[in-house]
Amino acid sequence: MFEVLMYLFENYMDGSVALNADQDTIMSELEQAGFSRNEIGRALDWLDGLNRVQETVQSGPQLTPHAIRHYSMEECERLGIEGRGFLLYLEQLSILDPMTREIVIDRLMALDSREVDLGRIKWVVLIALFNQPDKKSALSLLQDMILSDAFDVLH
Repeated sequence: MFEVLMYLFENYMDGSVALNADQDTIMSELEQAGFSRNEIGRALDWLDGLNRVQETVQSGPQLTPHAIRHYSMEECERLGIEGRGFLLYLEQLSILDPMTREIVIDRLMALDSREVDLGRIKWVVLIALFNQPDKKSALSLLQDMILSDAFDVLH
């Protein structure tokens, strides 16, 4: 499923998670790219969930920047120490605010447990930031950080 999300992000996103083409066209193209209907359906459901959780979080009470996030046992197991540390690091850099952090955690928990690693956490953060027009500067910072990490690996 995650590969479908990455494909959609790279090929269809234009500032929101609303896809540029109709569902039938997208399904057909994704099937031609080698994805199964099950994977495609799960990815589209995941994106719908992203839109729903963003609406819920944004319409709910504002979270203060000084709030401390306590993770549930399931979240701790799924995200791991490295993943939780990375999310905290992004908050300290002001790339994530508490509202966006909650969106990211929700969408990470919607992935299969085997699909959650640091690389995929970065992708989910990118997708969540990309879907929020007021987060363009945070998105740019994260993209720069990810690219600099990629270049460090190459050298």
